[in-house]
Amino acid sequence: MATSKRTLEERLQAGTVICAEGYLFEMERRGYLQAGSFVPEVALDNPDVLKQTYRDFMLAGSDVVLAFTYNAHREKMRIIGKEDLLEPLNRSAIRLAKEVAKEHPEEEALVAGNISNTNIFDPEDPASKEQVRQMFREMVQWSKEEGVDFVNAETFYYHEEAVIALEEILRQDLPAVVTLGVMGENKMRDGLSPEESCRLLSEKGALVVGMNCFRGPDTMQPFLERIRHHVDGYVAGLPVPYRTKDDHPTFFNLPDSGCSCHLPTETTFPTSLDPLYHNRYELAEWAKEAKAIGINYIGLCCGASPAMIRAVAEATGKEAVNSTYSPDMTKHFLFGKDDSLKGHNQDYRSKA
Repeated sequence: MATSKRTLEERLQAGTVICAEGYLFEMERRGYLQAGSFVPEVALDNPDVLKQTYRDFMLAGSDVVLAFTYNAHREKMRIIGKEDLLEPLNRSAIRLAKEVAKEHPEEEALVAGNISNTNIFDPEDPASKEQVRQMFREMVQWSKEEGVDFVNAETFYYHEEAVIALEEILRQDLPAVVTLGVMGENKMRDGLSPEESCRLLSEKGALVVGMNCFRGPDTMQPFLERIRHHVDGYVAGLPVPYRTKDDHPTFFNLPDSGCSCHLPTETTFPTSLDPLYHNRYELAEWAKEAKAIGINYIGLCCGASPAMIRAVAEATGKEAVNSTYSPDMTKHFLFGKDDSLKGHNQDYRSKA
């Protein structure tokens, strides 16, 4: 078992930090989370499943075990009628993350608390702002009490909501990673450009700023380049692994021209995105590009799999614990060129 653990800042100073996000889609894909409500009840209902998912992403190269408390805020719990489970769910998700982080055989993984967009923030309503602040305050307080290494505040499309999140993290004297989810307008919904929002968040004390979710590599990378130019500190990039393009910059409205069935929603989002994935090699190429322009905190968001995270980690020069299982076609019956395959694979190859 690992015995030492550097801080997030120490790891950033030493090189690239890999962070796996995307538990929401992964839990739904594994059959333990309801699409639609998207509340992480798995932390209470199936803790062993959540631990294994944490473990899979960590061993695939994630330096961070991100506590699965995305959408585990008071408003979401009120909607599903389980507000009494709010605190137990948050604490359970963090405790499970800490258990898994200690299993890392080389260096204990970092554990991050997690807060996110609330979907109730209204820039014209002071009462909504206070409600959001109180929701963040209690979640960050629980994170502090449970001993996280830092708090990840993510997927904000209002700059002011991101500022409130940052203030509540700093109030607990915890390091903050703050990332934005930029909608199709290509700016924050309260008017700032993503790069200006990130610059201000960095100046206000966020250790890492950047973007996550909504956009795939192709439509996130141009923003990351501008953020990197405007921000002196560390920058994060965690796209979704879907093929978003300029005419469909987010995964909310991606079309599937090959679909012939009736979809339950107007778009492929959120449960019909399967044909629109980037493959792991495309994601690895993006990771190389991100590192080359100075992105320090790299990962993937909704839709990510452990194999994708491993490809991203390896592309940045890191060897994952489970890199021992990375693809090797030398002994594949169809593609292998190993001497032990002589005499039978040539025939397969010519007729495949």
